Amino acid sequence: MKPLSLLIEILIILGVMIKNIEAEKHNKKQKERSVATQVSVNEVKRFLSHILERRKLIKVIYQRENALGKKKIQRKLRIRGIQNKDLSKRNKNHLRKQAKKNFTDEGDQLFKMGIKILQQSKSQKQKAEAYVFFAKAANMGNLKAMEKMADALLFGNFGMQNITAAIQLYESLAKEGSYKAQNALGFLSSYGIGMEYNQAKALIYYTFGSAGGSMMSQMILGYRYLSGINVLQNCEVALNHYKKVADYIADKLEKSESIPVEKVRLTERPENLSSNSEILDWDIYQYYKFLAERGDVQIQVSLGQLHLIGRKGLDQDYYKALYYFLKAAKAGSANAMAFIGKMYLEGNAAAPQNNATAFKYFSMAASKGNAIGLHGLGLLYFYGKGVPVLYKGVCELGHWAEKFLTAYFAYKDGDIDSSLVQYALLAEMGYEVAQSNSAFILESKKVKILEKEKMYPMALLLWNRAAIQGNAFARVKIGDYHYYGYGTKKDYQTAATHYSIAADKYHSAQAMFNLAYMYEHGLGIAKDIHLARRLYDMAAQTSPDAHIPVFFALMKLETVHLLQDILFFKQFTMCWKWMKLDNTLGPYWDLFVIGLIVAVLIFLLRNRYG
Repeated sequence: MKPLSLLIEILIILGVMIKNIEAEKHNKKQKERSVATQVSVNEVKRFLSHILERRKLIKVIYQRENALGKKKIQRKLRIRGIQNKDLSKRNKNHLRKQAKKNFTDEGDQLFKMGIKILQQSKSQKQKAEAYVFFAKAANMGNLKAMEKMADALLFGNFGMQNITAAIQLYESLAKEGSYKAQNALGFLSSYGIGMEYNQAKALIYYTFGSAGGSMMSQMILGYRYLSGINVLQNCEVALNHYKKVADYIADKLEKSESIPVEKVRLTERPENLSSNSEILDWDIYQYYKFLAERGDVQIQVSLGQLHLIGRKGLDQDYYKALYYFLKAAKAGSANAMAFIGKMYLEGNAAAPQNNATAFKYFSMAASKGNAIGLHGLGLLYFYGKGVPVLYKGVCELGHWAEKFLTAYFAYKDGDIDSSLVQYALLAEMGYEVAQSNSAFILESKKVKILEKEKMYPMALLLWNRAAIQGNAFARVKIGDYHYYGYGTKKDYQTAATHYSIAADKYHSAQAMFNLAYMYEHGLGIAKDIHLARRLYDMAAQTSPDAHIPVFFALMKLETVHLLQDILFFKQFTMCWKWMKLDNTLGPYWDLFVIGLIVAVLIFLLRNRYG
């Protein structure tokens, strides 16, 4: 047995050594990549400063050249006796030649090279190299390259976010007719990011952007007219805008039914599955399976996706994928419903191709506002599977949806400002997930590009837009904002109204609990102990997470109610009123009572088992 145990120990030591060597190699490569990327980024920043300086100097040079040119021509005019009409023509031709020099063939070639590198890039280093070419081309006056650089400054590509510099470039480009710049300025005006908050100005920019050919502006205007945001609600105008975008996407959309970009909700993201590691540790996988069997819906969906496409070292297994998706769908997961629809749309061993079943699950997911479900319905509509057209859902399949990924990774890496700008642009286009994510980021108060006093009002506006599109969590949030007075005046009645909508329409356990508390204390609504009891019970039945808070809330409620019925307590009612608990113990005296009850229970349990 001893030689065997010794052999095992040696193998374990060798295994650890190999892992350490591999880890050192990996870290070395990562450092080399990060250094190379940083060098490229520094080069981009250096060229960027030249671009901004050059744009300012060009105007001064033009003015000087024009003044000198006029003096020379006037001298020649006196000598040769040329008429004034010929002078103006020659002067115009001279200015045209000077303008053409700024748009050289070399700048166009550099821009094309940057695009080629960007399309073929598989790493951040290669992408950074592409932006070096864009910076050089922009420095030579290439408008498309300048648009790329302005976008990079706005969205914070490679950690070089500079809103002020981006606005300078956009304003310069807008004067030259860039519809992308007009759309960007409209977006910045609509949020007050780096510019004055001005919805009327934003609408003008969007209108010019859409007229120039911006599909983003078209989509934003479609959403605004559909929802009546700063314009009179007009479904026909909204349909016209959405149809243009849908037609554009129909021309671009390849005939493939691949998985769309997943739109992660920051309010419910599974942190434990967000690791970038390529292989999922076996012990961790077993732990996830245990959590999935215990009813963790997020883990069920995540494991289903991993098995569906075979990631992180797991084999592709359609049966396991369908198993986890069905469990999550039964618990109400819209994402799971959408992925089941996708499996039936494509067809595989576990889920044979069936358009009717695919439509059923896509519809269930879409009814909950799920973007993947809408994508599935969009494919059915696009390919003519016997259903009427839905334009908004088709529009949300555009290439701009890729920003959901970059926004999420920026948030995950701690680049909050970059993440917010990207989510906010998508929110402006009508994406409900982006609206709730933007609001979530704003209320964290980690944003640096907006003043603190603007964050809660803007978050409330975004929660409201998400709630209108069917987000139950957003509806509860609006109630919270009115209850506590975040970004608006404290208003218990309005808070109770929103909690009631969330409880009745979406069966939100949190809304039921909050509403029960308000009925218990008569906050904004008539005091009703019986209705409070009923709502507490409903909250516990709706969600297992509500069991413990409901237990303590009911214990406190019943204790106070019992004390009121005791004769001894009635004899000292006047004394009780005289004490004025709200004044002596504060507005949260009920929490003090709960704490007291818990302390008594602990004391009794200790004595029992002591």
